[in-house]
Amino acid sequence: MLADKTGIRLTRDEKIAPGPFYASLLDTSMLQDQFATLDDPGKFTRFEQLALLSVHSALSGAGIEPADPKTLFILSTTKGNIDILQKENERKFGKERVYLWHTARLIQHYFGFRNEPVVVSNACISGVQAILTGARLIRAGLYENVIINGTDIITEFVMSGFSSFKSLSNGPCRPFDKTRDGLSLGEGSGTIILSKNPSHIDSHVIVGEGFSSNDANHISGPSRTGEGLFIAIEGVMKRSPVTVDFISAHGTATSYNDEMESMAITRAGLQTVPVNSFKGYWGHTLGAAGVIESVMCVYSLREKVLLHTKGYHDPGVTNPVAVIDKVIHREISHCLKIASGFGGCNIALLFHKK
Repeated sequence: MLADKTGIRLTRDEKIAPGPFYASLLDTSMLQDQFATLDDPGKFTRFEQLALLSVHSALSGAGIEPADPKTLFILSTTKGNIDILQKENERKFGKERVYLWHTARLIQHYFGFRNEPVVVSNACISGVQAILTGARLIRAGLYENVIINGTDIITEFVMSGFSSFKSLSNGPCRPFDKTRDGLSLGEGSGTIILSKNPSHIDSHVIVGEGFSSNDANHISGPSRTGEGLFIAIEGVMKRSPVTVDFISAHGTATSYNDEMESMAITRAGLQTVPVNSFKGYWGHTLGAAGVIESVMCVYSLREKVLLHTKGYHDPGVTNPVAVIDKVIHREISHCLKIASGFGGCNIALLFHKK
């Protein structure tokens, strides 16, 4: 990202779409080779391999025992093993593998988590919602450690759905830019560990206030006034009136999302706060987005760097916001992560550096 590289490229895969498309996809051969160092790839779906690798990597060296009764696992995803809908995968792995609860239990049993896992599947805010859920469970004294994994893959089902909305870009997405013409899909997996014990985690960054809302505006379209997202941002800022150093936006590069976000940010009085979108680097990773992007928020705080919005060149929203157009190194302490999704769901969450 510091080198301005993107994973979005023109792709041809007839299992996903009949013609070429722009997306950020993980190389399956590379994935299997990497997973083979952990276990037999033939026993697990592509989704499961991604999730297991990510959780394994995060747990390595963390000093957390999965069997600890004070440790919880949360899975954030919108589609899970959706490629089980393809007959060859159904025959190989069985129908039940498509259920999100089943996938979460598979991951639970693989690592030996003692507690029943939690699944958070709330459209595109799932990842941020999962982090907020984990933080609240720790603060309530129910758990001391929460391992949160966000994973989603791109399949024919996913691609055809977004194609039917005519929301896909004809090239790499351009968040907040005046020439933007839609989103780029991406796939990936990210894991964040929350803990009360500073020895287990990067204790320099903590999860602050969070607030979620639902404006019930439309099954797929966001509120044109940004009402739901504004309510979420306002809810956070009233409870934690800090000076926000940067905003990590949802920034899908669709005309309605970026316009709505800029309106909500302006209504909240944050229009001069630096804002970026990470979608130009790896696309929209659906239920994994909030986790993967929050990882980068933590990185930004820790490394004192504001990462630029790849694909952005010229302002393209009615309410001008301070989109970051170049890498900036500076002292930063507070990040506001926001997201919105289908069905009118919205969320805002603060990260603080001690």
